[in-house]
Amino acid sequence: MTHESPAPNSQPTMNRSAPVTASTVLELEQPLPLDCGQALVGARIAYETYGTLNGDRSNAVLICHATTGDQHVASPHPITGKPGWWDRTVGPGLPIDTDRFYVVCPNVLGSCMGTSGPSSPAPDGQPYAMRFPVITIRDMVRAHMALLDALGVEKLHSVVGGSMGGMQALSLAAHWPTRVERVLAIAATGEMPAQNIAFQEVGRQAVMADPNWQEGAYYGTGKSPDAGLAVARMAAHITYLSEATLSEKFGRRLQDRESKSFGFDADFQVESYLRYQGSAFTERFDANSYLYITRAMSYFDLADECGGQLADAFKASKARFCLVSFDTDWLYPTAESRKLAHALNAAGAPVSFVELSAPFGHDSFLLDVPELDRVIAGFLSK
Repeated sequence: MTHESPAPNSQPTMNRSAPVTASTVLELEQPLPLDCGQALVGARIAYETYGTLNGDRSNAVLICHATTGDQHVASPHPITGKPGWWDRTVGPGLPIDTDRFYVVCPNVLGSCMGTSGPSSPAPDGQPYAMRFPVITIRDMVRAHMALLDALGVEKLHSVVGGSMGGMQALSLAAHWPTRVERVLAIAATGEMPAQNIAFQEVGRQAVMADPNWQEGAYYGTGKSPDAGLAVARMAAHITYLSEATLSEKFGRRLQDRESKSFGFDADFQVESYLRYQGSAFTERFDANSYLYITRAMSYFDLADECGGQLADAFKASKARFCLVSFDTDWLYPTAESRKLAHALNAAGAPVSFVELSAPFGHDSFLLDVPELDRVIAGFLSK
């Protein structure tokens, strides 16, 4: 049994491509089991839907968001007012066509946009903070499946995700193989590479080194680890971009000055840009959520979860797969998608794989890449 309520502070929203929608929160009445051995009592899942579920409930598309994304895939963000993060992809007549599909986008477990996470109240009424259980990508998908059960969706037409969203899509295919017909994983991986674990650890240490972190118990104190979270975001943001993008956009140009200051202000435009990105991030994201979500990504290893061989993760799946990589993505390079393609072939799963040329680096899946639009629309229409 479940019950639904409006998400806190959510209001009906509209944009050029999506119908009127408001975030809803599903409250689970049964404890949600987790990989760490604990169970989350009273878990809440915030989500948005677009389009209409058809009579035989066969047109549902689950969209899984990336690390610091949210459920506002095609409607304005309630804090920043910015358009949905995939506003150009989801909507009537767009690659994920809401005239045809019933689109569901949940906020992941551990996050801070209505789904249960460290900033949520624990059963004692106080924020969980670091009492929140450590979660995994599979735990995030468990919450997604509970949501789909509540919505009456037994089998998905498709699951789609980029970056961490692609990890969720692959996890769903591996652990709930009968629940999805098509899997589209963009700029993703079957395991978190060591270099990426290292980058994420730098970010976590930046947060925890901030004296305002207060061992995670900063809620209600009037102080939060904004400086540490901003540095974490700056470091991560560099990994999302390509060298060509940074060089073309900023180069070595100075910021609002004729000559170097011979100090430690933001002399260069790229420095000013990163500081802005870090500061803006703290206005919409919770530092503890950043710790939990990046830890879940670091733990992600489908082969390890499925007996040691990546191919074994997909041997029970009857889904069709499409893998997309970008030639300028050095965070999850094409080699990661190729490794997945080999594993899927070994498992006998039908898979198509394409490397697209785009100048934007890892973030290409969020930006204007017409070839990606065609891949998405084509794969979902088959």
